[in-house]
Amino acid sequence: MNTADFDHIVVGSGAGGGPLAANLANRGFRVLLLEAGGDACSEDETGRLMYEVPIFHGLSTEYPGCAWDYFVRHYSDNQKQLKDSKFVAAQDGVWYPRAGTLGGCTAHNAMITVVPQASDWDRIAAITGDESWRSENMRQYFTRIENCKYIPNPDSPKGVAEGIVSSIGGLLGGDKDWRNWSHGHGFSGWLPTCEADPAAVLKDPELIAVLLNSIRAVLAGCGGDPFVRLGTRFDPNDSRNASRSPEGIAFTPLAVENGRRAGPREYLLRTRTALANNLTILTGALASRVLFEGPRAVGIEYIEGRHLYRADPKQIGDPASAPRRQVRARHEVILSGGAFNSPQLLKLSGIGPQAELSAWGIPVIVNLPGVGENLQDRYEIGVVSDFTGNFKLLKGATFNLPKPGVSDPCFAEWEQGKGIYGSNGALIGIVKRSSQERHDPDLYIFGLPGFFRGYKPGYSAEFERFQNRFTWAILKAHTNNTAGRVTLRSANPWDTPKIEFHYFSEGNDSSGEDLESVVKGVAFVREMNKHLQRVGLVSKELVPGPDYQSDDKVREFIQNEAWGHHASCTNKIGADHDPSAVLDSRFRVRGTQALRVVDASVFPRIPGYFIVSAVYMVSEKATDAIAADAG
Repeated sequence: MNTADFDHIVVGSGAGGGPLAANLANRGFRVLLLEAGGDACSEDETGRLMYEVPIFHGLSTEYPGCAWDYFVRHYSDNQKQLKDSKFVAAQDGVWYPRAGTLGGCTAHNAMITVVPQASDWDRIAAITGDESWRSENMRQYFTRIENCKYIPNPDSPKGVAEGIVSSIGGLLGGDKDWRNWSHGHGFSGWLPTCEADPAAVLKDPELIAVLLNSIRAVLAGCGGDPFVRLGTRFDPNDSRNASRSPEGIAFTPLAVENGRRAGPREYLLRTRTALANNLTILTGALASRVLFEGPRAVGIEYIEGRHLYRADPKQIGDPASAPRRQVRARHEVILSGGAFNSPQLLKLSGIGPQAELSAWGIPVIVNLPGVGENLQDRYEIGVVSDFTGNFKLLKGATFNLPKPGVSDPCFAEWEQGKGIYGSNGALIGIVKRSSQERHDPDLYIFGLPGFFRGYKPGYSAEFERFQNRFTWAILKAHTNNTAGRVTLRSANPWDTPKIEFHYFSEGNDSSGEDLESVVKGVAFVREMNKHLQRVGLVSKELVPGPDYQSDDKVREFIQNEAWGHHASCTNKIGADHDPSAVLDSRFRVRGTQALRVVDASVFPRIPGYFIVSAVYMVSEKATDAIAADAG
């Protein structure tokens, strides 16, 4: 590859870099996309099914063909850290699943596609003074990427009829936007979205009871406009919900089409097929540093070969002896390695806190103290109950790859694009405020048949093993703690960085609001479960269990066992006067030229409930900025 080959080089093919590379190629630029992993989906039948079958998303996080295993610290204090049952002593940390494959973590995530709230975008506009970040403008990016399959296209006859009904409901609910039948959805984008078939629940009396009980609890304990909730079909991506942030039941949208996972991988492959001269995808390319001429980024040095990074469970050989290559870009270099790897690569390239870089013998190009700081995540916890009988919906399901001589009617259904294997297993969601004083709801509580108490090696087999257990997973959004950090473990690009989240008492949430919000979420779920116990459907609570009844004991349990998997914010966008700001409002790395970051690390505060939709949206925004600046 010579210096004339590429206009832009994108490092990382996940939710930020994958769509960005395809978008730029579609706009006529020549783009090189570097991915350190391979394409596990195309390598064999096991890889294909691990990727395509939505219900296998848990198994896929532990599939060696695409997994990258990080081990992180929730606490620097060993006494606190050792209380976590998920702690792995041999790795001195808690397992944090990531993916090293084409599509990044979108290749194994739970496919949940929920837009952030309007306040998430308005906050960035207020911080930077850049009005293009206002929520009214940002919504267009979700509309641009979405190919919605679960509401009728307004241009179709069915869409017209349903639009009339929806508009009447919106009008009665005081919706100022009631004439907009699509309500923020798109129908021609690269990302298909659907909802799990709610009719599947009707096959199972126990799950019907769970659903009705949830509705009862929501009506008793949540506010919001009933006309809007009903008129939006309980859709959290309806623009009326994004602006009003109502509480209530939510049918969670998924990035699934015809029962199969969909994401940036398909968009990239389609684009490469259509525009082979514009998009080059290079797998097995571990970026080692950004190349500079003065302050200008001119290319990337990478190490050639598969399974070089230490997070790869199949890591082999000596990465130091692998070939090193250099490629150059005429216009820009864009880093999209995520909240762990983008700050690592910046630091390896001489961009970061001067003292840390000097300690590792890395020449400092720009002293940016904010690189790797401000690490944030959601807090999640599970409440697991034993039901008195098995769920009929799961009858015959193995929740595993097909085996000769083993019948699995659910897999046979999936092959026809039907059934529970075409979903991520989550049957219902509840959006709730932990306190009615809050502007936006901050709890997303979703129920799923199975046993899930967090990520630890081997969890996926445990999750699917029991067919009479039900987990309510409580996700605390809009967390206050920003005290996490990502620092170098060495100057070797194949070593994972050191990742410290500094949970709860070690963090900077001095009010303790994060912890109290999760406590209230547990109390809400327990109230729901008490009703099911009274009618004889639930026999007992397994997690947290009878030893954790008082609020103080629940606080203890949460601090010990909480987890997260939406790491963000380590290269934050900020104001010009903020010394900790790494990026400006157009994703440009401060103090450099022709270098940007576009991934989950760019946010000043972690947005929404599930990070992937927000990253897709900033990828679209970055496309516009990069194309405009390239003329």
